[in-house]
Formats: sequence, C-alpha cells, structure tokens
Amino acid sequence: MSSHLPTGLVDRFGRVARDLRVSLTDKCNLRCTYCMPAEGLPWLAGPQVLTDDEVIRLVRVAVCQLGVDEVRFTGGEPLIRPGLVGIVEAVSALDPRPRISLTTNGIGLDRLAPALRAAGLDRVNVSLDTLDRERFTRLTRRDRLADVLAGLAGAATAGLTPVKVNAVLMRGVNDDEAPALLRFALDHGYELRFIEQMPLDAQHGWDRAAMVTADEILTTLRAAYDLSPDPTERGSAPAETWLVDGGPARVGVIGTVTRPFCGDCDRTRLTADGQVRNCLFATEESDLRGALRAEADDEELARRWRAATLRKRAGHGIDDPSFLQPTRPMSAIGG
Repeated sequence: MSSHLPTGLVDRFGRVARDLRVSLTDKCNLRCTYCMPAEGLPWLAGPQVLTDDEVIRLVRVAVCQLGVDEVRFTGGEPLIRPGLVGIVEAVSALDPRPRISLTTNGIGLDRLAPALRAAGLDRVNVSLDTLDRERFTRLTRRDRLADVLAGLAGAATAGLTPVKVNAVLMRGVNDDEAPALLRFALDHGYELRFIEQMPLDAQHGWDRAAMVTADEILTTLRAAYDLSPDPTERGSAPAETWLVDGGPARVGVIGTVTRPFCGDCDRTRLTADGQVRNCLFATEESDLRGALRAEADDEELARRWRAATLRKRAGHGIDDPSFLQPTRPMSAIGG
C-alpha cells in the first residue's frame, strides 16, 4: 500500500503539508473566556500525553521523511511543558533543520526566552487581546497582563524575532482597541496579527454575530492609519498583510471565517496525545500514538501520516449550514 502513496504529505487536492503544529499540552495557566470555562477542563491524563521522546520521534519522521520544514509548538500553553527546551533542542538538531516557532500566552517567557533561543527556537507568537489590565483580567480570569508584556520584551531581547502578537477582537469586549494594539506593536517593533474569533471554545458558545470580521477590523484601523497592500507574496501564510503608513511596518488580519484560505493550506497538526488532525476544525483524527507504542517503525508511522493526509477535506466548512464545531476545544488541539 505504501508504494502507492506520495512520499510527502499530499492530499487529494494537491496541497502539500510542510508546516507542522505540535500541541505539547492541553493545559493552560489562563482561562480566556472565548476558550474555556472558569473552572478549566478535564485535562488529558499523564499516560495519554506523548512523552518528550515520542514527540521528538514523530517530529523527526515529519521532517526527515515527510518533507515538513516548519515546526510550531503550541498548547494549551507550551511554556508549562517541563521538557520544552529539550524538545526544541532536539528538533533544531535535525537534518534538514526545520524553522522552529512557538505560540504562547507569554507568561514566563521572559525567564525562558534565553534558554529557548540557545536551544534553537527561531521566533514566537504571543497572544494579547487587550492592553487594559482590568479588561485583561476579565478576559483571562487572571491578573497577568504585566507578565505577558514582560514576556514579549524578553522574547525581543533574546532575539526571538520577529516577535508576532496575535489579537482576537470581540464585539462589545475589546473591539475598540484595534488602533491602540497596533500603536503598541509599532512602538515596540512587534508584528501584529488580528485573528477572527473562531468556533473553538469549549463551551460551544461561539456566535458569528458577535465575531468582529476582517472587514470591520480593517475599517477601524484605516480610521487611524494609512494601510496599503503588502507587495510581498503571501504564499500559504494565513494572514493578509498591509503596510502601515507606507511601511516597512506591517499589520496582518487572519480572516479564518470570512476570508478562508483553505485552498492554500499547508498545515498538519499533532495533538498532545498523538493524534494527527488535518484541520483545526476537523471532526476526525488519526492515531499515531497507538502505533508508536506498539513499536511501529518510522516507515509505518510515515505511511499512516500520509494516509491520514489523503483524507483532508477541501475546506473547514464554517459557512456551510451542516458545519459542526469540533468536539475538542482549541486548548486541546493546538493553535
């Protein structure tokens, strides 16, 4: 069977997955209202989660046998994974070496950034939805804004650049902050990305009417800044980018819901418990952990991953009346 499968991660629509998102934990030290309830969630039991060695092995298979050239570690919150630095170091030693990034809420990043940089991490994406301390506390149910800002500064000092900031705007909550967030990013040399709120909350309370759209975000920004199309080729990047006041600074908008980019998707995902997901919104997964622990060799793991990729759908289908929100929330899938 393997002889009839392509060597890389190619789906039925000719898309090639070269960007691997690896969730290292489903746990988080924030409780963002659009992600999980105040009391948290039933976390994965320890034995369900891939060990450090298992994570490294699956990433090696992806990079060395399946053509993946970019690896991003996510969570939950990846900084709370005890073995994070060692995992990054092992992945950075692979040949060919992939580009390595991290998506984080930034808490503790000021302390870990130098070690992560030394281990081979290239850059970070930090989530920050508001610059107002009281609002941050309401949104995340934790009074940790100062820690996030310190994490951003620490990442920049350590050379984890470009430091990217991800912001989600919510109607009636923080939708008035777009210009201020952009000013903050420009002043500090960070690259800001606004992301449309997606139906990935554990409570399944997402309401499209409450979502601030890409068009609305751009209209608000244009009231304060001159935005012109970025001439740089977008490729498979999810963000549409604009030059701010003539450049070189840029701002991006990821319109997952209203401006889907599924046709150019080049991602594959690995959950903390060893499941392959072809899409954030996939309703099916393919188990690699079972094969891994049954002593499958690398060729068999690669074959299973290629077979899983062939089942990737044409798009996420959020606009389809039959759309079903994934059972797993974002914290368990990985950003």
